[in-house]
Amino acid sequence: MHQHGNSFLAHERLAIIDPASGDQPLFNEDRTVCVAVNGEIYNHKILKAEILKKHPARKFRTDSDCEVISHLYEDLGADVASRLDGMFSFCLLDTRACAAGGQAEFYAARDPIGVTSLYVGWGRDGSVWFSSEMKCLATECATFQQFPPGHYYSSKNPGKFTRYYNPPFYLAFEASPMRVPSAPFDAPLLRDAFVAAVEKRMMSDVPFGVLLSGGLDSSLVAAIAARKIAREGDVWGKLHSFCIGLEGSPDLAAARGVAQFLDTDHHEFTFTVQEGIDALGDVIYHTETYDVTSVRASTPMFLLSRKIKALGVKMVLSGEGSDEIFGGYLYFHKAPNREEFFAETVRKVQALHQYDCLRANKATMAWGVEARVPFLDRAFLDVAMAIDPADKMIDRAACRLEKHILRKAFDAPEAPWLPENVLWRQKEQFSDGVGYSWIDGLRDHAAAAVTDQQLAAAQYRYPDNTPRTKEAYFYRAVFEGHFPQKSAADTVPGGPSVACSTAAAARWDAAWEGKEDPSGRAVAGVHEMAYATGAK
Repeated sequence: MHQHGNSFLAHERLAIIDPASGDQPLFNEDRTVCVAVNGEIYNHKILKAEILKKHPARKFRTDSDCEVISHLYEDLGADVASRLDGMFSFCLLDTRACAAGGQAEFYAARDPIGVTSLYVGWGRDGSVWFSSEMKCLATECATFQQFPPGHYYSSKNPGKFTRYYNPPFYLAFEASPMRVPSAPFDAPLLRDAFVAAVEKRMMSDVPFGVLLSGGLDSSLVAAIAARKIAREGDVWGKLHSFCIGLEGSPDLAAARGVAQFLDTDHHEFTFTVQEGIDALGDVIYHTETYDVTSVRASTPMFLLSRKIKALGVKMVLSGEGSDEIFGGYLYFHKAPNREEFFAETVRKVQALHQYDCLRANKATMAWGVEARVPFLDRAFLDVAMAIDPADKMIDRAACRLEKHILRKAFDAPEAPWLPENVLWRQKEQFSDGVGYSWIDGLRDHAAAAVTDQQLAAAQYRYPDNTPRTKEAYFYRAVFEGHFPQKSAADTVPGGPSVACSTAAAARWDAAWEGKEDPSGRAVAGVHEMAYATGAK
């Protein structure tokens, strides 16, 4: 903890880079700028070299990747967040003006997509609070909310969030009329950008591994990491891979095959439906959401993270973000044109901090494990989101399944990255892939816990974001037990929890109107569709 007047910075560390000397808060050379950071700065060595070239006498006290923020802020001020390549949430206290009788200033920022979590709250006394977890603010603040990703907040402009992340695909989406990207699909360019994104995230001074479901996204991450380790030999040791599912689940079998192909040190765990149900209270407390899709998928990830931490692994690579970028969700089969396809992918990327990023970050960090997500790398996003969405669209007649161009980018028969049946395996929701009886068990449990009368009166108990199924009602009730504040409920996205954007689905196919079940199986005629692996 660091105190200056009535300003406080507190930090509890998960040591991954420089475990010996990188304790936080971190300071600039004369300790006038202090920063508490959650995250990883992948370009910290480049930034440090730039700083020392400009200021040769400046001293760095640690080898922590995060110390660069305090020094960079001295030179750039509010522009510091835009120079950081990584996943991060941080709060910084600047006391340089105090020596001349001025006031201390503070600055907070969140990474572009919101991979790490951050909340902001306002006390009744006018104080401003920032925290990685909502629960830290719930009893101290009159109101609080999610800190928007890709933004910063400065005490110089009270109450104002400034967006510093303005990639070309955001600007194209926001233009009037919308400008749809037109770059042709370039397989080597896309592949090289993703390989670089994965390898960048292997920066670690502690043992790490990869979450491996056996689906396309996590398998590609594992394949790239395994190749890098094979090139660099004993420096890394064998890659650890981790998978969880119900006994006999699709993910366990698929992940086992990928692990054998890549020769990873594979760790396979099973759980029962009852074990998952027993963990729901803890899962909702740690993930701080009642969104149905998120709770379903967070529970096995929460259980797996406990096992991972017990094995001494502190960091894992994960495959979140691919479905949003490439239109991998099964309802994208219904996209009518390239304009609608592009708009929906942008909306999905912009909402990731409320769904998959929240799940991956909080379900793992609950046990002191950090999840890194290479698909959300800034440079990779620039490449992938610039591709003409016509190349991403699904063509059932031509057997072009979802994420076709990502599969083609890594389709190398002469030196295969993955087995053929994995590279061309159809999309499976994570909560489906761990075993279909998991979702059925959750529904049955909720049906027994929530009465018809309770559901019929849901609008009176929960007038905002009213649950429309017994499962949604059950999660909302558990959430309310942990977080009774209205501000807490408002941090969760509104509307029925479905796997797709309700508005887009209704426009694309009238059959989706009022759809409640976010499971991939609910996409009639899509999930059951079989593709021939030869028709690539």
